[in-house]
Amino acid sequence: MAGVVAALVLVVTGLGWHSVDELVSSIERIGNLGLGGGTDGAVDILMVGIDSRTDAHGNPLSEDERAMLHAGDEVGLNTDTIVLIRVPNDGSSATAISIPRDSYVDIPGLGKGKINSAYGVTKSTEQQKLLDKGVSAAEADKKSTQAGRQALIKSVANLTGITVDHYAEVGLLGFVLLTDAVGGVEVCLNNAVYEPMSGADFPAGRQKLNGAEALSFVRQRHDLPRGDLDRIVRQQVYMAQLVHQVLSAKTLTSPTRLKNLSDAVGRTVVLDDDWDVLKFMNQLQDLSGGQVKFETIPVKDLNGWTDNGESVVIVDPVAVQKYVAKMVGDDDAHEETGGVDPSTVTVDVYNASGTGGLAGQAAQVLAGKGFRTGTVDNWIGGPVQSSRVLAASSGDPKARAVAKALGGIPVLSEAGLPEGAVRVVLASDYSGPGSAVSTGTFDLGTSTTATPVPPAAPIDAGQNGPKCVN
Repeated sequence: MAGVVAALVLVVTGLGWHSVDELVSSIERIGNLGLGGGTDGAVDILMVGIDSRTDAHGNPLSEDERAMLHAGDEVGLNTDTIVLIRVPNDGSSATAISIPRDSYVDIPGLGKGKINSAYGVTKSTEQQKLLDKGVSAAEADKKSTQAGRQALIKSVANLTGITVDHYAEVGLLGFVLLTDAVGGVEVCLNNAVYEPMSGADFPAGRQKLNGAEALSFVRQRHDLPRGDLDRIVRQQVYMAQLVHQVLSAKTLTSPTRLKNLSDAVGRTVVLDDDWDVLKFMNQLQDLSGGQVKFETIPVKDLNGWTDNGESVVIVDPVAVQKYVAKMVGDDDAHEETGGVDPSTVTVDVYNASGTGGLAGQAAQVLAGKGFRTGTVDNWIGGPVQSSRVLAASSGDPKARAVAKALGGIPVLSEAGLPEGAVRVVLASDYSGPGSAVSTGTFDLGTSTTATPVPPAAPIDAGQNGPKCVN
């Protein structure tokens, strides 16, 4: 997906690109998607990666291409990658927020379901209705595809509270072609992996992947410790490296790579027809890799189940909307936290009580308020009678902001803690947000079976080398 962003950013450089109009005219365009129109001082883009077995123009992939993609013979259409990107009008930064594909959300017209099914299930349902009415197969496919995209856009908007202004879509083949166009991208694995379903077969350590290998790398979800969330981290570190490489001189000064990138975009990318791409490019002139950051929404329960026995990822729309608002700068976080920007504070949370899951729930609360999550674990430092926030100094403004967010628990100085470090230790007296007796918005209940996953630290495209991941 970052290949699409990278390709768009490339246009504005004007280095070696002599056919901008030809590029833009070759992109498949779609209309009537119910988009917002960019009236809030920023551009919000929904970028999706679909498992379609066709290119952007509806042409079937060849047998060789399908074999290379490990695409199989599935008929369904799911959105395996869902990313909401906020770009302020000055084009100085970009925040990409990933949404787990199994997030259990409200889907317009269908009720509750996995967000990655919004597109495919809506399309299939609408297509059958149109065929039953005697509409031609071609027209039914066109209108039902539009309905599927509309359903996904609305589902994302309802979950995040952000109105989508523009829509970009790329299929499996696009990822491969875009990756090969820049000469491959480096990744780093903590351990060797072999997973035949995705085709992932890689040694541990740092390595450069071509397009087909990269697709296997980002599609693997089995045999990963955190399932889809580990896959999202893979996608993010890979996208960060891809953006970093595309913005480098090796790509910008290579006519061959620019041509390949142009061809890949033309064959595999779909954009909404109201998007003035060239105008948008002019806004991105000063964008650097370090200003492209990747985030993930908070998860209430990674291992949730529906009443029908379906495995899903449970998310809290209220917590998600507050988190997203902080990520895109639409909240009053500075007023709530005494002028401290929560995104600059990483908090370790420890459970010293007898209540299972308390640290995770409190960490989820802090994540919902925009704080970064560090270690979340049980406390092994000896008995603790009362909850506290520990810092190098009891007057540390970051520690005091965290204490306020948790209902005003005391801040104590702890010898040996580095300046700026913040550690929360929750004892059995804790009754703030996230506790069993809390009545606050972020109370996530008392279930000890839930597996909450607060957002990790952001990944940016300006880092030196790939971050090693599962």
